[in-house]
Amino acid sequence: MAPNHSPLKDGSSAAGCFRTRCCIRFRLQRFHRIEMAASGDQAFDYGFLLRISEESSRVAALNEYLSTRSYLGGFVFSRADAEAFALLRRPPAEPLSHALRWYRHVAALLRDSCTKGKRVQPPWTPPKGTEPPKLCLYNSLTRRKEEFVPQNGNKVLWYCCGPTVYDASHMGHARSYISFDILRRILMNYFKYDVFYCMNITDIDDKIIKRARQNYLLEQYIAKKPAPAQILEDVVTAMKPFQVKLAETTDPDKKQMLQRMDTAVSEALAPLQGAVQSGAAVTHSQAEVLLEEAKDLLSDWLDSQFGSQVTDNSIFSLLPKYWEGEYHKDMEALNVLPPDVLTRVSEYVPEIVEFVKKIVDNGYGYVSNGSVYFDTVKFDASEKHSYAKLVPEAVGDQKALQEGEGDLSISADRLSEKRSQNDFALWKGSKPGEPSWESPWGKGRPGWHIECSAMAGSILGESMDIHGGGFDLRFPHHDNELAQSEAFFENDHWVRYFLHTGHLTIAGCKMSKSLKNFITIKDALAKHTARQLRLAFLMHSWKDTLDYSPNTMESAIQYERFMNEFFLNVKDILRAPTDLTGQFEKWESPEIELNQSFCDRKAAVHVALCDNIDTRTALEEMRAMVSQSNTYIANRKSAKLAPNRVLLQSIATYLTDMLKTFGSIEGTEPIGFPVGGHGQNVDLESTVLPYLKVLSDFREGVRKIAREKKVTEILQLCDAVRDDILPELGVRLEDHEGLPTVVKLVDRETLLKEREEKKKVEEEKRRKKEEAARKRQEQEMAKLAKMKIPPSEMFILEADKYSRFDETGFPTHDSEGKEISKGQTKKLRKLYEAQEKLHKEYLEMVQNGSNS
Repeated sequence: MAPNHSPLKDGSSAAGCFRTRCCIRFRLQRFHRIEMAASGDQAFDYGFLLRISEESSRVAALNEYLSTRSYLGGFVFSRADAEAFALLRRPPAEPLSHALRWYRHVAALLRDSCTKGKRVQPPWTPPKGTEPPKLCLYNSLTRRKEEFVPQNGNKVLWYCCGPTVYDASHMGHARSYISFDILRRILMNYFKYDVFYCMNITDIDDKIIKRARQNYLLEQYIAKKPAPAQILEDVVTAMKPFQVKLAETTDPDKKQMLQRMDTAVSEALAPLQGAVQSGAAVTHSQAEVLLEEAKDLLSDWLDSQFGSQVTDNSIFSLLPKYWEGEYHKDMEALNVLPPDVLTRVSEYVPEIVEFVKKIVDNGYGYVSNGSVYFDTVKFDASEKHSYAKLVPEAVGDQKALQEGEGDLSISADRLSEKRSQNDFALWKGSKPGEPSWESPWGKGRPGWHIECSAMAGSILGESMDIHGGGFDLRFPHHDNELAQSEAFFENDHWVRYFLHTGHLTIAGCKMSKSLKNFITIKDALAKHTARQLRLAFLMHSWKDTLDYSPNTMESAIQYERFMNEFFLNVKDILRAPTDLTGQFEKWESPEIELNQSFCDRKAAVHVALCDNIDTRTALEEMRAMVSQSNTYIANRKSAKLAPNRVLLQSIATYLTDMLKTFGSIEGTEPIGFPVGGHGQNVDLESTVLPYLKVLSDFREGVRKIAREKKVTEILQLCDAVRDDILPELGVRLEDHEGLPTVVKLVDRETLLKEREEKKKVEEEKRRKKEEAARKRQEQEMAKLAKMKIPPSEMFILEADKYSRFDETGFPTHDSEGKEISKGQTKKLRKLYEAQEKLHKEYLEMVQNGSNS
C-alpha cells in the first residue's frame, strides 16, 4: 500500500515520516545489543517513556532524564536512541533544551545514514507569534468594556434610536448621530464587519402632538389680528399658570431657562402696562414685541384652553413630515451615512398593535380604561427576566418615569389607571385633540417605548448585536424597550451590546430643545465645516460628555490645518519629476527609522481602535506620525537631499485612508483632503496644477534674472503674484532658498485669512522696528546732551545733593553741609573722570566737524 503524503501538524509530510521510519528500522537491524557511551554512562533505558501516553508529558520526562545523562562526550548512537526517537512525533519545544539537543543530534545521524552523506533540510520551528488585540466595546449592560463577538459570524445587526421630529435638529443630536456614524464606519471599513443598520423616526409622540396643536392654535390666534389690549390681557392671563410652573420647577437648568423667559416677557409687558395705567394708547409695535417674547407661554396657554378642539389628523402629520425632511438634509450636510432601513412609527401601527397583543397574551401586559400598560412587577418577578438592566438604581424615579410617559400622559386620571407607579404605557387610549388608530382596546396611539421594540423586532428579529442611543435614553426608554421586547420574545438577550453616546454641553449645560439653549446644525455649519465638526467629535471619546466651545472647535481647526499642510507637502514632493526606477531610492538610517516609527504608530492606532474605538488616541498617534515625517522632510531639505517618495507616499496614503474611514474625507483622491469643495466632480489638482507649475517655473526664472540684474520692481511684481493675486484663486506659492517653489491648492478663505494674519505680523514687526529706532535715537540724543556737559558743571547742576565744591567743580560737602566721606568721594571721582572722557570726545567730534 502506498504511503500517505498528506501534510502533518508539524509541517512535514507522511512520506517524509515513512522514509524516516524505514531508516530507523534499517539502523535497528545493525544493533544487536545496546551500545554503551564512551564516557562509561549506563545504556539509554527508554522503557519509562512507553508508560507515558500524552505527548507533552513524555517529552518533559525525556528532557528530565537527559539532563542527568551525558550523551555528547564520546556519544555512540544506540538502538535505544533510535527507538526513543521513533516515539516522538515532532521536535521538542525550545524550553526543553536537553531533549531538543538530543533530538537534533539523533535526527542528523539518521539523515546522514538514510541519504548516504547528502545534506537535507533541518527541522523547522514555527514562530511563537503574539496575540493580536481584540475589539472591545463599552457595554452599558455591564458598564465595562467587553470583547465584541457578533452573534452570527461577521454579520452585525444594529438598531439606533432616531430623532423625534418636531423641531430643528441641533448639535446635541449631531453629537449622537455623528458619533454613531464614526463607530459604524470603523466597524464596516476598518474591522470589516457586515453591518446592517436600522434607525427609526418618531413621528407619533406627545411632544409632536402638543407642538403641532400649539403651532396651529397660535397661527389661528395671530390670524385673527387681536387688538393690542386683547394681546395684553391674554398674556397677563397666560402668565399665571406659567408662574406656577416656574415655582414648581426644581431642575436648575430648566428653572434658569424659565426664569429667562419670565424676565423677557416681563420686560415686554412693562411698557404696555405703563401705558394702560397712564391712560395712553397701546401701540401695535409694542404689542408685536410682546407677542414675540410671549409666544411660547401664550401657545402653551392656548393649548390648555382649546387643544382638545383640534381634530384634524393632518395637523399632526404635517409637522413631523417637514422636520424629518430637514433632519435628512442636516445629516447629508454632516456626511452621515443614511441607515440601511428607516422605520416610521406612523407606518408601523399595525405591527405595534400585534406586538402589544402578544405581550398581553404572554401575561406581561394589562388593559386599563382603553389603554394597555406593561406590568413591571410581574415581569421582574419572573425567573428568566429582570427589569431595568441598564439603570436598576433608577427604578422608582417618578420624574424620569413621567418624562418617559410624555406631557399628555401624566394627568391624575392617566396615572390612576396603572397597577404600579413603575408600569408604563404600551398603548394609550386617545383623548380629544389627539390622533388615534383603531385597536382591540379602542381608538388610541402607541406608547413611546413600544415603537422601537416593534419596529426593531420586525426588522432585526428576536436579538440584535448592537443598540445605540444617547446617554439620557438609558432609563426609562431603553430599559423599558428591553423589558417589553424580552417579554414579547420570551428571552433575556434582545440586545447584546448597548452603546450610549455622551451628552453635548454648552457653557456646562446639556444642550436640549426643552432648555432652549441649543445651536441648530445649520447654524453650526454656517461657522464650521462638517469635517471640522467631525474632527472635534473624533478628538473626544464617543461615550463621554463633550463641551461645544470655541476652544473645542479651534483644536479641530488646528488639527485639520496640520494634516492638510502635510498632505500638500507630500503632494509637492511626489510631483517632482523622476523616471520609473528613480522613485525607488536606497534607504539609509533616517528612512529605516521613519518607517519603524510608521509601523509602530500604525500598530498603536490599531490598539486604540480595538480599545472601545478610541479615536482620540488614534488621532494623536496620527499627529505624531506627521510630526516625525515633517522632521524627516525638513532634515532632508536642509541637507539639499530629496525625501524618499515611496515612504512618504505610504504614510500619506495610510493617513488619508484612516480619515476616510472616520468619514472626515469624501472623494477618491489617494492623498489628502479634496480640493474644490463639496460636490466638486472635477479632479481640480490634476487639471490645474500642470498650468500652475508652468507659471511657477516662469516666475522663478524671472526672479532669478531680476535678482542678478537687481531689478527691484520686477521682484516686487513677483511677490505681488504670490501674496496678492494667487491667494484670491486658492493658490499658495512657497519660496524656499535654493529649492524649487512649492505650489499648493488651498481653500481660498484659508489663504485670505493667512494673508491677513501675515499682514498683521508684518505690521507688528514694522511697528517694533520703528519703536526700536525711536528709542535708539532718544538714547543717542540723551548721550549727546550728556556729552556736552563739562565735568566741572556736572555736579553743580545737582544742587539738591551737594552744597560746596572745589575749584574744579568737584563736590566736597553734601546738601546738609556735611563733608563727603572718602568712600563716596572715590565713587564720585570715577563719575567725574568718565564725564571728563565723554566731554573730551564731544569736543573732538565738534573740532573734527568744523575742520571738515
